[in-house]
Amino acid sequence: MLRGVSLRLGDGATALLGPSGAGKSTLLRLLNRLADPDSGRILFRGEDIRALDPRELRRRACLVPQLPAPLPGSAADNVRFGPSLVGRDVSVERSLELAGLSRSYADRDASRLSVGEQQRVMLARALALEPEVLLLDEPTSALDEDAREGVERTLADLVARTGVSMVVVTHDRGQASRLASRIVELAGGRLADGPAGVAAP
Repeated sequence: MLRGVSLRLGDGATALLGPSGAGKSTLLRLLNRLADPDSGRILFRGEDIRALDPRELRRRACLVPQLPAPLPGSAADNVRFGPSLVGRDVSVERSLELAGLSRSYADRDASRLSVGEQQRVMLARALALEPEVLLLDEPTSALDEDAREGVERTLADLVARTGVSMVVVTHDRGQASRLASRIVELAGGRLADGPAGVAAP
């Protein structure tokens, strides 16, 4: 549960840092209305998110889950899924490439990929929606060291190449420093005391 949290998340990459139970994932879910606050307001680009269509909000602020959960079918099927719901075409190859996978992955069965590869398919699936913000919940927690480093490089490259903003939940201070230009630290459902507890300008 979050209590008394007031902050502004600007463009670019922001890390939500803190131990398990600090409220990081709860805050992430609030940002695209997978949960609603009991009190207070959340604004997205100046608009109260309760006034926005939830589907459109989730396209603009797209969540990549902690554990990859690919849909049945190929990697390409996964990438096409979101855009197909709104009648849009998508370049599967470009989405995969942005997520660090070659076009040869398009026809592979997503369920048979390694966990690291599945996580990249989840990222490609989100990118296919052309979001303004990626919401990443512990994006490397299920990965080994090599895969983690690869995904971190991909995420850092994404910000530079596409201009997409990111909010990254992590308990790893080193990862927060590597991926984000701003760090918001949470503890016990509140902003932590001191300068680490507020977003840098």
